[in-house]
Amino acid sequence: MNLHALEVIDGTGTATLSSYLETLGLVERMHRLLLDIVKDEFERIGLLDINPIQALLLFNVGANEVTAGELRSRGFYQGSNVSYNLRKLVDLGYMHHERSSVDRRSVRVRLTERGLEIRQMLLKLFDEHSKIISGRELLPVAAMEDANNALRKVERFWTEQIRYIY
Repeated sequence: MNLHALEVIDGTGTATLSSYLETLGLVERMHRLLLDIVKDEFERIGLLDINPIQALLLFNVGANEVTAGELRSRGFYQGSNVSYNLRKLVDLGYMHHERSSVDRRSVRVRLTERGLEIRQMLLKLFDEHSKIISGRELLPVAAMEDANNALRKVERFWTEQIRYIY
């Protein structure tokens, strides 16, 4: 985020606005870095048929069986092109889809064995990262929990803002 944008608002900016813009920038950069971490890991092992967004979708779905619509509402998928990514993951054998016998318009998806392997691979990567962070004392668990709590509050606020608009 460009902190110089503060000057446009009132010529001085505020501490709250400055901190909020920094938080927004950090969240955005961290998401991009997470995608880069997954991409680098896949390149290292030669897995090039899926992208990091698709891999994180597999990771987040895990052992659940959900409808395509539930992917976003449950927070399993953050993007706008869920249909494309689901179709690609099904075509590549990472996900299985099945039409509901009750409502033929509804499609349920779950991971195949191949999809579960990708999830396990990411879980191992994230576990290694958590051990490095802990071992180097980069961020104590209590500090991570505080950060998570703060980000959950921002998430709730944004969710309320979206619901308020509609």
